[in-house]
Amino acid sequence: MDDFWSFETLRELYSAKFIVLYVFILSAIVIHYRGKVRHRFTRQLTDHSTFLAPINLLMYGLSSVPNRPILDSSKFDDLQPIRDNWEMLRDEALKLYDVGHIKASAQHDDLAFNSFFKRGWKRFYLKWYGDYLPSARELCPKSVALLESIPSVHAAMFALLPPGGALVAHRDPFAGSLRYHLGLKTPNSDSCRIYIDGEPYSWRDGEDIVFDETYIHRALNESDQDRIILFADIERPMRGPVAKAINRFFRFFFVRATQTRNAEGDRVGVFNKIFKYVYAVRRWSKSFKRWNRGLYYAYKYVVFGALIFFVFIY
Repeated sequence: MDDFWSFETLRELYSAKFIVLYVFILSAIVIHYRGKVRHRFTRQLTDHSTFLAPINLLMYGLSSVPNRPILDSSKFDDLQPIRDNWEMLRDEALKLYDVGHIKASAQHDDLAFNSFFKRGWKRFYLKWYGDYLPSARELCPKSVALLESIPSVHAAMFALLPPGGALVAHRDPFAGSLRYHLGLKTPNSDSCRIYIDGEPYSWRDGEDIVFDETYIHRALNESDQDRIILFADIERPMRGPVAKAINRFFRFFFVRATQTRNAEGDRVGVFNKIFKYVYAVRRWSKSFKRWNRGLYYAYKYVVFGALIFFVFIY
């Protein structure tokens, strides 16, 4: 027992902690400067992509597709059945839309997209890193059956952006997937578009795009029509079985915990069960920020610094 608390043992322990801290800091710097567009440094400091930076760099290094913002969707052969059946997907999406099933969460149980709802964005989940939702199987069985035949699709939803809607610039947190968009009912106009690392793309009916959602992207709809797309996460192609296993480990144990629901009876992941309580703290933080912005940021960075100190140094 005395050997455990010896000077040499403690020195090795602290050395290991500092190595982890240095890796974390270097990874965060690489993420910050990745791409042409970046957040302000103060925002990036506490962004979720900073906390996942070492994991995401591992994903980029093991990826078998080019590390660039927009990829050639025609290279993803397994997605061809989705392209071929886009009208069927559109028809089921429009039925959901007509009866109001494509909607925002009313219970603060959608951690991944909670900030989007106040800007008009709405969704209906088909699948979110697990099995297909019971409500999706009931209400859009053809879409579910099609997507079930494509194992690389790990998440899918119908997503709506209304006239005047906009999504602020953001990175998605986890690099183990790629984002897929297929236009279903769109304005077919450049007035409704997404910017991916500064590059614009306008949705069109029946047309698709694959992009890396860990580059900063934002969207806006300046038309007078709703935009409805199939929004999906597909597995990032990796180099070899070990790389695939690492990706699947993080997806199964962490991303899957962000599952949420369309209706009663759909499964809610543990992170979203917790989030409804965390949201109360976030509301207090926003009130604090409105009251005194400077003091709020001072408090935020003190907490962040204390976290680093106690995790990596103390």
